[in-house]
Amino acid sequence: MAGMVIIGAGQGAGQAAASFRQAKYEGEILILGEEAFPPYQRPPLSKQYLSGELPLERVYVRAEKFYADKDISLRTNTRVDSIDPANKSITTAAGEAIAYEKLLIATGSRPRILNIEGSKLDGLHYLRTIADVDSIRQAMTKAKNLVIVGGGYIGLEVASVAVSAGLNVTVLEMEERILQRVTTPEMSAYYHDFHTKRGLNILTSTAVSGFEGQDHVTKVLCGDQSIDADLVILGIGIVPNIELADNAGLDCDNGIVVDDHCRTSAADIFAIGDCANHPNPILKRRLRLESVPNAMEQARVAVTNMLGGDKIYSAIPWFWSDQYDLKLQMVGFSADGDRQVLRGDKATNQFAVFYLKGDVVVAVDAVNSPREFMVCKQLYGKPVDAAKLADPEVDLKSLLSK
Repeated sequence: MAGMVIIGAGQGAGQAAASFRQAKYEGEILILGEEAFPPYQRPPLSKQYLSGELPLERVYVRAEKFYADKDISLRTNTRVDSIDPANKSITTAAGEAIAYEKLLIATGSRPRILNIEGSKLDGLHYLRTIADVDSIRQAMTKAKNLVIVGGGYIGLEVASVAVSAGLNVTVLEMEERILQRVTTPEMSAYYHDFHTKRGLNILTSTAVSGFEGQDHVTKVLCGDQSIDADLVILGIGIVPNIELADNAGLDCDNGIVVDDHCRTSAADIFAIGDCANHPNPILKRRLRLESVPNAMEQARVAVTNMLGGDKIYSAIPWFWSDQYDLKLQMVGFSADGDRQVLRGDKATNQFAVFYLKGDVVVAVDAVNSPREFMVCKQLYGKPVDAAKLADPEVDLKSLLSK
């Protein structure tokens, strides 16, 4: 083939393929994905797809027929074993060699695996793919006691679905608080209180030492303590899939190292999404982001540059999490701030916490406050009057003109 080859079939890959055609590229496009599905969205997996609210077809980035209609070759259940940058070709697990003109690596990430006593028992699940969630959904229909290992956003999203479904749910977090790696003590406390009031049992500073059971898990062991469990979901982080790139000699360091054009260290090879370590000119540091908006925008930038353009990837990071009826929308990183400004009332579950460095806005956590979230995207990096920011009577948009 000698056209555009995309390794990976996640959201970024789906966007890249569409962007090639939107840019009037008429050459060959090939997507190679290990899973049995066309490119799909991962965020709904721990939320609406797990709960059954969203059917499978709605999880797909685009309908299956889109790829045929746009003359995009989509090969599922296909694993790539190696990349040969010198000869501009890849080799699949079946031994097929495929030539490329330009290559886009969008291999994403995989769950971090817990290898301790009993970790091979039935009843233990990771949540990353459609197949994972299908197995968990089936297990939830028979389960009574669910234990979630890891108190990050994914773990808490799953917990909200499971509690709503009537399961007895316990979250185990080895750190001193839930969400410790991603937010402030105040936001951790807010979410801890919110979840426990709805019946979730949260144990912090609690490390898992093993699992007990004959063939199927019956207990989670935490030192001298044991917790009944007939279903366990492990959410202890993810690992970027960089092995293909690393083995091919591409520069890798906490991801595949790319420049501000999404180019790797090898000619005609680009990388995007969870697996890519990129420079962010706005934050003035390198990042590897596990974020849908990041993957989608990097896909557009990479495609422009693969077609001979000159576009720099420069975006303010943003994220979201849905738990019960709370929609948390985040801009930037709260750790970059040295003070907080609260707008709204936490008791109403509708508020925003702005994070300032000096008097400059560097992040926001907006709970059920889409307006504050959208305005913060525009306020980011700008000085503000903290008193006006905190005053709900002051129109936020009025701060943009200052």
